[in-house]
Amino acid sequence: MILIDGKKISDAARAEIKERTEKLKKETGKTPGLATILVGDDPASQTYIKSKIKACEDAGIRSMHYSLPASSSQEEIIALIKKLNDTPDADGILLQLPLPGNQDAQDCINAISPLKDVDGLHPFNAGMLNLSKSWNEIIKKNLLVSCTPLGVIYLLQKSQIPMEGKTAVVIGRSNLVGKPLSMLLLANNATVIMAHSKTKNLKEICKTADIAVAAIGKPGFITKDYVKDGATVIDVGINRADGKLCGDADFESFKDTDVAITPVPGGVGPMTITMLLENTLKAFENRRSEITK
Repeated sequence: MILIDGKKISDAARAEIKERTEKLKKETGKTPGLATILVGDDPASQTYIKSKIKACEDAGIRSMHYSLPASSSQEEIIALIKKLNDTPDADGILLQLPLPGNQDAQDCINAISPLKDVDGLHPFNAGMLNLSKSWNEIIKKNLLVSCTPLGVIYLLQKSQIPMEGKTAVVIGRSNLVGKPLSMLLLANNATVIMAHSKTKNLKEICKTADIAVAAIGKPGFITKDYVKDGATVIDVGINRADGKLCGDADFESFKDTDVAITPVPGGVGPMTITMLLENTLKAFENRRSEITK
């Protein structure tokens, strides 16, 4: 087994982001800022928000946090978002998901200015990703792309795992991970197969993959029997089983293989927050460009 150390790669990326933040401060006299919104008091969401706030502080990015009660209506959430759209110091806006009470978050996401949509979930930004023909175009246009998929691409690049001409099987079709990741892999010239809960012969399809991405929310579902020798497994899953965090891949089953794999925790997770910082800097740069046009 070859370990892909997301924590190590993330730490190096955050050091670069901190340097870029300081440079932007000196050049513009402004501090990039991220506004986070938490609705309710879900413990997991609180933990995620605290991690994001600390990461911002460590990188020199201004953090502005807003808490709303779980009873907040969609109209109240959107009112706060619109206020932050008009707040000059907030370059990025992040609405922590999921919302309590099974509220549909899409209308709230749609209210976020596309220029401040650091989660890359606004229809405008999702559409721009789908219209992009190449990775170079995505970089050139400084697109805001969903953080976890962006982190996966960064991990593959920094681990020198080739994507061009390779077969990538993405297991999961969510708007947050599966769909945008498929577009990013295509932009890097991979041949992409998107599998999901209704896919037949999943094991046989996975065995064709040079890169297999597990994002289905089922603890330990992907075992070594699903993956061919020499392949790469990117485990996006975050599950809790027997009081411990685990992924969608059965990590232990890969120990005597030559498969490269991300652990959980310490794999994709750190990269998600790192890409949130990256997107905040992109939003800062993009907004400055709009202001000076």
